[in-house]
Amino acid sequence: MSTATYHRGTGRRKCAIAQVRVSSGSGNIIVNGKPYQELFTLVDHRRMIEMPFTATDTVGKYNVEIKVTGGGLTGQAGAIKHGIARALVSLNESYKSPLRQHGLLTRDPRIKERKKYGLKRARKAPQYTKR
Repeated sequence: MSTATYHRGTGRRKCAIAQVRVSSGSGNIIVNGKPYQELFTLVDHRRMIEMPFTATDTVGKYNVEIKVTGGGLTGQAGAIKHGIARALVSLNESYKSPLRQHGLLTRDPRIKERKKYGLKRARKAPQYTKR
């Protein structure tokens, strides 16, 4: 970790939690000690992670270090997006309105529904037999 000043943001999505540290730099995004291109091979996930920077026109201005745990790749990418947006707002309050317009500061509340007794999953019932 560098000694430069940084701003924190915590992002959540599904079961994933991302702890984000944003500092001024050349635009490196490191996730769990690796470049984010190694972990997120899908273009949609990469675009999701870069979305807060494109919304605020700050592509290549900040270095980002991320520690992400839990969930799958889509949930982790969403958590990283949320965490970067929150960290950018703590860095500069003027980024709040463009991030809010793109819906990047709102936590996605959708989580897995719990299984109910008598059912196979949350809503799937066993096959009905007439006789």
